[in-house]
Amino acid sequence: MAFNVLKRLCTATPCLWFARPRRFISCWALLAFVALATTLAPWPSQAQGARITIRDAEIENIIRSLAVPVFQAAALNPEFIRIRLIQDRTLNAFVAGGQNIFIHTGLILSAESSDALTGVIAHETGHIEGGHLVRSRDVIENANTIQMIGTILGTAAGVATKNGAVGQAVVMGAMGAGARTFFQYSRTQESAADQAAMRLLDATGRSAKGLEKFLGSLEGQMLLSDRFRDPYLMSHPLSRERVEALTKHNQESPYADAAVPEAEQLRFDRMVAKLYGFIEPLRNVLRRYPETDHSFAARYARAIAYYRAPELERALTIINELIKETPLDPYLHELKGQMLFENGRAREAYEAYREAFRLAPKEPLIATEFARAELELDDPALLDDAIEHFRLTTQLGEGSSFVWLQLSIAYARKGDTGMSSLARAESDLSAGQLGNAEMHATRASETLEKGTSAHLQALDILEAIKVARAQRDQQ
Repeated sequence: MAFNVLKRLCTATPCLWFARPRRFISCWALLAFVALATTLAPWPSQAQGARITIRDAEIENIIRSLAVPVFQAAALNPEFIRIRLIQDRTLNAFVAGGQNIFIHTGLILSAESSDALTGVIAHETGHIEGGHLVRSRDVIENANTIQMIGTILGTAAGVATKNGAVGQAVVMGAMGAGARTFFQYSRTQESAADQAAMRLLDATGRSAKGLEKFLGSLEGQMLLSDRFRDPYLMSHPLSRERVEALTKHNQESPYADAAVPEAEQLRFDRMVAKLYGFIEPLRNVLRRYPETDHSFAARYARAIAYYRAPELERALTIINELIKETPLDPYLHELKGQMLFENGRAREAYEAYREAFRLAPKEPLIATEFARAELELDDPALLDDAIEHFRLTTQLGEGSSFVWLQLSIAYARKGDTGMSSLARAESDLSAGQLGNAEMHATRASETLEKGTSAHLQALDILEAIKVARAQRDQQ
């Protein structure tokens, strides 16, 4: 399990994308802009600067096993769609940045079966399939314009009458008009996404009852103020008609009573247990998964909770029992490696990660953790292996700033300054540190042999920096 910082979300379906406001000239208009920016700010649970995402190979693979058939039924290439988990207790899921689906851990932990989660994924896939993200931009621009005009007029009225209440009344009216413009369109999108979800679930032979039950559980919040609602209702306006449409579908669908395969449900239960063990304190884990529960999921959750307590030896006893039962499970060896690595037992962690990597040689997150253990041992004999495994991670599409930085360190320890500078440039570029990236890329281009792929990579980074700066200057 790895926790990474997620940069501020700039686009999301349907509510997280906002048109860039126009510039104002007069003082009162500037005040209006400030008020407008406040009214348009995304709600805290979805966008408040940096968000924390959870990266875990096992959990991501379980979710993708549910999602890929849905993507394929929608004629979407699964390789182009990323699913990321946000550590948040609230119920929510949304599409951002084109083909990225974000799911709150609270939604997974509250789902009773894999059908409910698959239903939500099918709904979000409907947004991608329908191009709702692109369409929302025009609608939000219209809604923003209405609110902008109202805010300016309201502020002007308040200044002219020296009565703040007058200006506030006008502003609030404009806010309501803008919200109605957007949410009227958004409800249409939500219904369309529901229809797509029903079609996609039927196409994959899955029941939509999980989605119906999920939406039904939220319906009781409709009378609550926004402060007490789950954010799913803010980003996905709910109506009685939507729930009724799902009910009608499940009365007619030949797959309404399709059972979840036992193996799938066991994997889902295991995923929930793993998340719960990592997120909740030990006392809560033992309440949900008491010592009397000897199921795999319960023991898995307790092993993680004890390791976090920290009661390492107790955790290792459980994880070793699970490994003895299923020795070919790479994720158990990976978890054991994490437990040992984070407790300063790098040599033992190396052995556990090596077995995990042997069992899952194409899993980039496991390759990264294995390479970290190799680097931590500070053994010159392992440097080439660490470099190979960090590079494998980048080749498999997980070239994060952290991975490139670790690769830079590995090259530096080997004495290869050119490649170390190149990897550091990639790291800084991924982190948005353009000045540092330019410095290291320039050093790499001057050090590496001209005409080699590494030298060309350094030149590509310098060109990417120019493009990034030009785009930044245009904003």
